[in-house]
This record gives sequence, structure tokens and C-alpha cells, in this order.
Amino acid sequence: MVQKAERVNAPQLSGRTSAARQGRPVGNVTRGTTNPNRMRRVDRWLTGPQAWRLRSAADPLVIDLGYGATPTTAVELHQRLATVRPDVRVCGIEIEPERVRAALPLQRPGLTFHVGGFELPVPGRPVLVRAFNVLRQYEEADVQGIWRLVQDRLAPDGIFIDGTCDEIGRRVTWVTLDRHRPLSLSISIRFGSFDLPSDAAERLPKALIHRNVPGEPVHAFMQAMDRAWLGSAPLASFGNRQRWVGMCRNLRDAGLPVQDGPARWRLGELTVDWEAVAPLHQGP
Repeated sequence: MVQKAERVNAPQLSGRTSAARQGRPVGNVTRGTTNPNRMRRVDRWLTGPQAWRLRSAADPLVIDLGYGATPTTAVELHQRLATVRPDVRVCGIEIEPERVRAALPLQRPGLTFHVGGFELPVPGRPVLVRAFNVLRQYEEADVQGIWRLVQDRLAPDGIFIDGTCDEIGRRVTWVTLDRHRPLSLSISIRFGSFDLPSDAAERLPKALIHRNVPGEPVHAFMQAMDRAWLGSAPLASFGNRQRWVGMCRNLRDAGLPVQDGPARWRLGELTVDWEAVAPLHQGP
């Protein structure tokens, strides 16, 4: 069960808060639930279509924001990104000091741990910020301000990944933002773990999960996925991988702005432009 959402200390679109100005971490302590290999799907995407950002970065600074009760996902992130950029610097940030103290023995060159929150209390501008299962525990009204707070810290080609997944990383979704706006929604699902693609809706990020209702674009997109999946049933004899690829092709042929191609689709992954799922009425 997801912890009841709490109000963060009113992040403003200016990117500053009273807590940040006073030197206190911005945010609330999360449940901290984590598991090994839980982030493998988003990490595979970061080392795939998004690897160019890390390769071209003047400063290969990456932040794992709110890594949880144990630093497993931060350690794995460092290992995976180092295959793309050996000099990558991953900073794990947690608002709970005891979690940081427990992680310190695992520090190594290129991997450090710090107490902090959405203000990102490390020098430099990160090229990647990953926050998974963090914003889901806040109010929807706070999301825009939290996004802006992190976006204001990004490097010129940097991105912020706001995502949610199940306990073992079989159903994963994330929103990708650059310094100025949301760019896309990605869905990555393990074959055999769902009946319909819309089963991923229960793991939508906070900005979208309450918008999965008739009349909202994300709901229409989820329904379109289901129709395209059912329409690709004849491909099931070749396996779910081919059926998923057929679904993605059908969505693109229907005019939806589906990104990438079969190489990504075969992984059970689908990325669509943000404009196709953006809430109709967002806050300022």
C-alpha cells in the first residue's frame, strides 16, 4: 500500500523554498522500500537511448534521489552507467540521515552518499537525476513545484526522471523532463506480468495516476494501448515480444507520437511524447 501523501513545504516555480533557503532538506521521509535490480528497466533506458547525454556531458554528474532504506539501486546505477562513462559520478541523496550513514561504507571513487532532498545538495549541475517511487508519496498539487525545483538544477542537456514501479520492477513507468518541460512518458513491462498493457496504470507517476479517468489524455492513451494489443492478437503465436511490437506499430500508424522503434519495443518498452498524455488542466 502506498503511504499517504504528505504536503512538501510548498516548492515554488522559482525553484526555491523557505526550507532550501534555511539550509534544510526539501521533502519528506519516504517508506524507503527498495529491492535489488528494481530499477533495471529504467537503467537500461538510460544506458540506451539516453546514453548520449552522459557521453557528451562536460561533468558526468548523476543523482539517485531518494534511493531508499538501502543504497542498492544507487550502487547498481553507478555500475551500469560506468559502462557508458567510466568517470561518471553518482551521488545518492536521502533525506533520512541514518540511511546515508548506513550507505557510507559503500562509497567508492565515483559513488558518494549525501543527506538532502529536492534541493540537490551537491555542487555542479547533474546530467541525470533519477527519482523513483518518491513523488508518488506527495500531493499531486506539489508535483509541478517539485519538478521545477529539480529542473532548475539540471545541466543544459540534463534530464530528470520521475518514475514509479512495483516492488520487483516488473511494471515501470516514468516521466522524462528537461530543464524546461516534460518530454515523454515511458512504460516498460515484463512480458507475462500483465493481461492488458493498461495494467501499468496502477504504477503511473503522481502527475498522471489520478488522471487515468475518462476524458483525460492518459486514459485515452491507455485505452488505445489495450485496443492495439488486442488487435495484435494474431501475432501472439510468435510470442508476446512480437505482439508488443505490433501494438507499438499500430499506435504509431494511428497517429500517436510513439518514439523509438522495434529495438526498444522488443524489450516491452514504449515511450510516447508528453503531449499525448499531458493532463488537461495542470497547475501553474
